[in-house]
Amino acid sequence: MADVSQTFDPQSRRVAVRPTVAGLRAVRSGDPWLFDGSIASADPTDLPAGSIAVIFDDRRVVGVGLWDPESPIRVKMLHSGGALAIEPRVWADRLTAALARRHGLVDDSSTTAWRWIHGENDDLPGLVLDRYEDTLVIKLYSGAWYPHLGDVIAAAQEVLPSQRILLRCARRVSPPAGAPGDGDLLVGSQFEGTLTYLERGLTMSADVRRGNKTGAFLDQRDNRMLVAAACHGARVLDVFTATGGFALAAAAGGARSVHLVDISQPAIDVAKANIEQNRNIAAVRRCEIIARQGDAFDVMESLAASGEQFDVVIIDPPSFAQNEKSIPKALSSYRRLARAGLRLTVDGGLLVQASCSSRVTIDDLGREMRIASREVGRPFTELRRTGHPIDHPIGFSRGSYLKALYAAVAASV
Repeated sequence: MADVSQTFDPQSRRVAVRPTVAGLRAVRSGDPWLFDGSIASADPTDLPAGSIAVIFDDRRVVGVGLWDPESPIRVKMLHSGGALAIEPRVWADRLTAALARRHGLVDDSSTTAWRWIHGENDDLPGLVLDRYEDTLVIKLYSGAWYPHLGDVIAAAQEVLPSQRILLRCARRVSPPAGAPGDGDLLVGSQFEGTLTYLERGLTMSADVRRGNKTGAFLDQRDNRMLVAAACHGARVLDVFTATGGFALAAAAGGARSVHLVDISQPAIDVAKANIEQNRNIAAVRRCEIIARQGDAFDVMESLAASGEQFDVVIIDPPSFAQNEKSIPKALSSYRRLARAGLRLTVDGGLLVQASCSSRVTIDDLGREMRIASREVGRPFTELRRTGHPIDHPIGFSRGSYLKALYAAVAASV
């Protein structure tokens, strides 16, 4: 087991925080983020990440969180409405509550990978826990969790024991000296980092040590099921294929062929491998797989220019809007994708356009698709809008990021 001992005792180091009027309003409303600009004063300010931040108004304690001096979200709020002792029992209680919210998925033997803790939305801001079979992957989005990592692991093992636990860290999180870092094994025996799991009976592989996120894109599970139901006999285009989740679902749903597009050849290789390990399924075995490596925008526009069309087109890009300034460019990108997607979908075919940009709403996405529709003369009927699955709950107003719009494309006008 890796050494996850605390570099200091966070209970002995407390920061007294007095928020501004706007900050106090946010704390009282249950907002999990207290930004640096919403803090009127803090004393002392030189304590390390993970120290306990106690939030005061003029008379009393109004909340408690974790101090994060390296982040503009200066306090990750754990509790509002008074005082709370931040002790190991808190982690166990919240892990238990999160597990109960997911009981229908956790008890489904056909799906063995799911998100246990979804950060702020499960009252543990900056912390993600994903479980693959009997392997738990902890991802830190804040260094404030390092002093509490040992207690979190102990709580997780108490609530639902895992044979193996790994650590992943967001790019902006740097481990303290001597502490485990991204990809390190915390509990269990060594392994290469790639493991298999089931998603609604389909076998998938995830590189939990080096892959994107914690190894797989678990949040699109429900959308993959919906796509599979529409793919019998279809020619399918899967753009931004990543690990091939949509491609495999389409093949298992009876697609005649699936065309993979991704800028990353290693991603295409992973997608192909995920499909190949399901060739024991007759529908997957019959499906023709065609892959094209390249920039998705360029590939789609090239295919459209050559007159190619598909019965089902799936567009699931990475987040385009990393900050407020990037929103206009992101919207332009979604519109460009929609233009190409509409041109590439046969009359009466299905276009699925997704977004994982929290700053872009489903209404924004729909508006850009409608503008694109007018620009290329391909009308569509909106069939469905989808959001978050059960293991990626929305617990606060800014917690929503995933959305998808399903459109039946009509004949050109």
